[in-house]
Amino acid sequence: MNYARASHTASVLQNGKVLVTGGINYLGYLNSAELYDPSTKVWTITGNMNYARNYHTASVLQNGKVLVAGGLYSASIYLNSTELYDPSTEVWTITASMNYARHLFAASVLTNGKVLVTGGHNAISGYLSSVELYDPSTGVWTIVNSMNYPRYYHTASILQDGRVLVAGGFNAGGALNSAELYNPLTGVWTVTSNMNYARYTHAASVLTSGKVLVAGLTSAPVAEVYNPSVNVWTIAGTTNYARSYPLTSILANGTVLLIGGSYYNILDTVELFNPATATWTINDNMAYARYYHAVCVLTNGQVLVTGGTNNINGYLSSAEIYQSY
Repeated sequence: MNYARASHTASVLQNGKVLVTGGINYLGYLNSAELYDPSTKVWTITGNMNYARNYHTASVLQNGKVLVAGGLYSASIYLNSTELYDPSTEVWTITASMNYARHLFAASVLTNGKVLVTGGHNAISGYLSSVELYDPSTGVWTIVNSMNYPRYYHTASILQDGRVLVAGGFNAGGALNSAELYNPLTGVWTVTSNMNYARYTHAASVLTSGKVLVAGLTSAPVAEVYNPSVNVWTIAGTTNYARSYPLTSILANGTVLLIGGSYYNILDTVELFNPATATWTINDNMAYARYYHAVCVLTNGQVLVTGGTNNINGYLSSAEIYQSY
């Protein structure tokens, strides 16, 4: 990349290019954005965001634009601002602000095209249970029913039936094993069965079966799977390395990559989960250990890993590609 960055976002656009936004490096909080073209393997600078931000979210809308929301502008300034990137013009436009400033929250593009943001944290309210919906057709944020538990560093996964599963996270009571479901048709949150382990800074992927895999940061390196049809969490093997801040990526064959992460011992290791056997196997290592990195699946099925940080190299500008066979 043109800039080293961590805590950034990476989004695959409808034209197949990848938009990377914001983050942090030695220079501070970033408003820069850049594009990766898989056909040429070239990074180019695109328009700057109106606000520097990290710990934000980026959501690709059904109209092809990208909604960037919230995050941190500095160590003490939490953002409720949001902006839209238009790939056809490479211009950022301010849109309506969220009702609550928040960072370390989750954003999900619902099947109806609206964007659901959940939880997070800010300096005034602390840990948030609040939830908002963004309507791209009106550019308006609307407060909807709150979650049953405040949480940040959680995951939000869109199930095959359109509901959203929120799992884990952290609040004033510590790490959470609770999970809950949002129904977009009714706007109601329902507490579901608890995970077997409390976890935050974990990763989640929706499997081809419709089940949800979660892995990362527990007292033991244990993964688990949620089955929406029976509302049950089951243990899904033990990862070879305990890791926080990992990222997951589902491959075309239905297996799942678990990539990097950890905190004191930052990892270059990658593991592969086989849903059919619920087993984890060591895969090829990355060229660089990294956490606070970003991962996305390209239209050709390759996995692009960008940026992050580690104890040896500091903030990373490097990117690398995993090709599944």
